[in-house]
Amino acid sequence: MSTPMRPDHWQHDLVKAGEHKELNVLNLGPTHPATHGIFQNVLTMDGEYIQSAEQTIGYIHRAFEKLAERRPFYQIPTITDRLNYCSSPINNMGWHMTVEKLLGIQTPERVDYLRIIAMELARIADHIICNAVIGVDTGALTGFTYIFQDRELIYDIYEEICGARLTTNMGRIGGFERDFSEAAWRKIRHFLDHFPKKLKEFESLLVRNRIFMDRTIGCGAFPLERALAYGFTGPNLRACGLDHDVRVMDPYCSYEKFDFTIPIGTGGDTYDRFMVRQREMWESLSIIRQAVDKLDRMSDKTTYKADVPEWVLPPKEAVYNEMEALIYHFKIVMGESAVPVGEVYHCVEGGNGELGFYLVSDGGRTPFRLHFRRPCFIYYQAFPEMVKGIMLSDAILTMSSMNVIAGELDA
Repeated sequence: MSTPMRPDHWQHDLVKAGEHKELNVLNLGPTHPATHGIFQNVLTMDGEYIQSAEQTIGYIHRAFEKLAERRPFYQIPTITDRLNYCSSPINNMGWHMTVEKLLGIQTPERVDYLRIIAMELARIADHIICNAVIGVDTGALTGFTYIFQDRELIYDIYEEICGARLTTNMGRIGGFERDFSEAAWRKIRHFLDHFPKKLKEFESLLVRNRIFMDRTIGCGAFPLERALAYGFTGPNLRACGLDHDVRVMDPYCSYEKFDFTIPIGTGGDTYDRFMVRQREMWESLSIIRQAVDKLDRMSDKTTYKADVPEWVLPPKEAVYNEMEALIYHFKIVMGESAVPVGEVYHCVEGGNGELGFYLVSDGGRTPFRLHFRRPCFIYYQAFPEMVKGIMLSDAILTMSSMNVIAGELDA
């Protein structure tokens, strides 16, 4: 991790580097529109070319891990949803699966499939943002405005499921707070019918576009061995040529019962990162269709949570009329449900790679220690090396294609 730049360091805005060459120091961010988030990069420029870069992390100052250590387990998703807020349901499910691993809770098969639908929709929404922004940074605004309409369809589905669109908090320990409504199923099926055509049209705007290819092929290329050295995972690692995917390497939520491939690239450049995410959207569509088909064939049409009353809030009507429900409600709200002593690590394939939760419990009502493995935090460490020697305009594209989300940097 880089250390914050001292103010006196910034004052050296003109550095003599040779008899006929002058280097300039340029602040890229923290609120520059091209950075798509709160990032500061202090660049030493040789004309249009970057000689060196140093990134600053810490502008959001949220201390999520420490905040979570003072909350009961069931209240922590309001924090995890704000890590990568572009695909918050994946964070949500990942946290709940971590707690379930600690508690030894086995979720029903129908819950697994519902979770897969929610997570793959989130992956598509996340990739839409990244790839549309890459297009914008090459000067192609049309694709951005065109495909963003379909991200709204996904948010409409979330709204039907849980009443929220961005930071959804739709999951619960053991499953969901409620079952998917009929309106949600109609919108899911509409999305499956509608989105492939839009995705294909979006590809026709960019994939073989001469300007787009010239701007992205070879831009921000990163070799596989360096990516592995930094700890890359997800689309940025797969773009370098390694078919590593947590859904396959360490399956969860019954992913092993689904048929899908892992797209990979060859050169690890901006074009490969774009193409890997494009192909992953097609794979996610296939996974959602398979999950819907499996659910249609299941005799169980109603289960949306595991039988763990000590962790799932009972309906208000039951709380008012049944002593057992009142006791469970009291224990959950007061954080008195029994938690075993131990430590677990669970990871899921987030929108940007391996999103992991390392949880240490001392048996108390809150986590004793908690660490989030945030893929964006790891990618961003490599940014100075990736942009050294390239043009400033290519550095913008490189950052866009890495899909660095500020919410995952400062935890």
